[in-house]
Amino acid sequence: MNSFQVNQCVSNSQFYQAVRDDLNEMKMDVNNQYCYFFEEEEFKETNREGFRRRVITGEHTQLWFWRIRGGSVGSFMHNHVENEQMGIIMRGKLDFRIGDKESAERVVLGEGEVYLAPKSVWHGDSIFIGDDELNEVWILDVFSPPRTDI
Repeated sequence: MNSFQVNQCVSNSQFYQAVRDDLNEMKMDVNNQYCYFFEEEEFKETNREGFRRRVITGEHTQLWFWRIRGGSVGSFMHNHVENEQMGIIMRGKLDFRIGDKESAERVVLGEGEVYLAPKSVWHGDSIFIGDDELNEVWILDVFSPPRTDI
């Protein structure tokens, strides 16, 4: 990682902390069909313990907002043949594998850092490292086209 990337990651981390602070202070009483807010009850439990998500689907893209308890397990190596996936870490850290299915090489991403898994690229085998405040990992995953398997 070069110095520009390191500096960009630091400023991204500060930016996303400010965004999280703003979201936590917002009043969620706006009713608009085009806007989605940080509403605790909209995060649904999944079949994996410690994993909650909110899915918002458009015509060509889909956003999955994950809230994962630190230390949770259940992410296996997988790929999406029909979908490109991009994710940004908003809180905590993601320690995972991406690329060659057989490679044991791991990558750790922190707040404000992004991964890209083009169609058919293997990723997963994740370790979720919760933040100090909530012991959660927040990840925004974007899929294009939208997934149909949920």
